[in-house]
Amino acid sequence: MTGHRSFKDLRATMSPARRARNAEATQMMLHEMALHELRQARAKSQEELAATLHVGQPAVAKMERRADMYVSNLRRYVEALGGKLEITAKFPDAEVAITQFSDLGAKAGGATS
Repeated sequence: MTGHRSFKDLRATMSPARRARNAEATQMMLHEMALHELRQARAKSQEELAATLHVGQPAVAKMERRADMYVSNLRRYVEALGGKLEITAKFPDAEVAITQFSDLGAKAGGATS
């Protein structure tokens, strides 16, 4: 194939500074994701997630499109992907973990952490 080069070859020609910038950009992307991107990164389909959450696939699709939702629903979504939801308030001089929601799953009758 004329004019086509493998990523491995392209990467080999990049300067160390450019590779560092690319690595930093990759980490930023991995730290900021929409729910559907998070699900895809965890290699789960909407159908698989729906089965874990005991809801229909359309409910998962709707959840992924919402701009606002209950913390309990977000927690269930993240836990269904195998994660743990933590809420942190960030200030210029400190970060504070908000614990008010830590036992939300247990109170709602869901799984505890």
